[in-house]
Amino acid sequence: MRLLIIDGDPRFRELLRHHASCRWPQANCVDYDPGVRGPLAPEVRAQRFDAVLLDHRAGLEWLADLAARPGFAPVVFLSERHGDGAAQRAWSLGASAVLGKDRLDQKLLAAALAAAASRQGRARAQIDGARGAFDPYRFYGARIPAYRRVRRLASGQSSALYLAESEADASVVAIKVGRERLKDSELDPLFKRFRQEHEIVRGIEHPCVVRSHELGVSDERAYLVMEYFRAGDLRRRMRAGVTAAEALRLAAELARALQVVHAAGVLHRDLKPGNVMLREDASLALIDFGLARRTAIEPEPGERSLICGTPHYMSPEQGHGEPTDLRSDLYSLGVILYEMLCRRKPYMAENPMSIIYLHRNAPLPEIPEGLAALRPLIERLLAKRPAERFESAAAAAAALDHAAAQLDSELAA
Repeated sequence: MRLLIIDGDPRFRELLRHHASCRWPQANCVDYDPGVRGPLAPEVRAQRFDAVLLDHRAGLEWLADLAARPGFAPVVFLSERHGDGAAQRAWSLGASAVLGKDRLDQKLLAAALAAAASRQGRARAQIDGARGAFDPYRFYGARIPAYRRVRRLASGQSSALYLAESEADASVVAIKVGRERLKDSELDPLFKRFRQEHEIVRGIEHPCVVRSHELGVSDERAYLVMEYFRAGDLRRRMRAGVTAAEALRLAAELARALQVVHAAGVLHRDLKPGNVMLREDASLALIDFGLARRTAIEPEPGERSLICGTPHYMSPEQGHGEPTDLRSDLYSLGVILYEMLCRRKPYMAENPMSIIYLHRNAPLPEIPEGLAALRPLIERLLAKRPAERFESAAAAAAALDHAAAQLDSELAA
């Protein structure tokens, strides 16, 4: 028996677990506090749960939404009182059973859950039979049984990114899956990159960095399970248009995120709008640490001649395979700020090597007349020589905050 308990009262959740375990000693009850986690993501179907227990305080709107989702698990609605108005409406909205919390006992709950589990078993059999050759647990050749595939989000040369439902806790996650089968060596480059990303992120554990849930191998393909960001990335935000003040504040928050990463002894080395994600509260989080490097680790032989990153956002030293430090990430921050303010990248060319050449040799392009006061700040972030940039992400954040405050004062006047 697997149950999803949606209730904000931990004591009542414990009571429900107790009642369920009296009838099913091995019952697996998963808590879901709506006050902490918010509504269930629209992609969640909870098909591997035998029933969902929904407290009346979540609202009848929740019940209507969940019951209308194709294939969603049976919902046992818990009204405040037996036979009250909410209880009567719950039946019409699709509840599998309705129980009043004022009269709840073990036998009533067990009977409701047994009926729901029987109904869910038949529904699962029908769903599985109708799927045919389609396997919702297969992600580009790798079968990952704990996650139900929802859709593909993106695809690259080495990996594909999927949106999936974690059937362990009814959440949605992003899963990055390698396209190629792993070699017989633990030093397979793709697995090594996935492992590095997982270990670095787990070592930082801060809201400004993506959460990495699981690293694994299935069907000889590496996969990485990560936090999903429904609000999208900074590139999407930029397409919608940002004001100069918003650009400065976003850049300042990004600098503070780099401050956390650098304090953990890590250089990101691939900072770009696509690797800056937005949470639904509008806060930022950095992703994709596959090219990152720990500052305490000396470069491997030959690494200085290896160019890695995205040419439009690479510092001059990174683009030429020279040693890099935290000031290289600050240069990338400067490119992002320039792009937000001017709605174009500072350097454009027909091929990557030409772009890298421009970063090292071309002067900073013109800045719109209305933003001339910000030119010294941008020039310092985009200085060709690392020694001429800000000495730290904290210093850059302070300068960006000051510029944003000045701009606000001018607009207010």
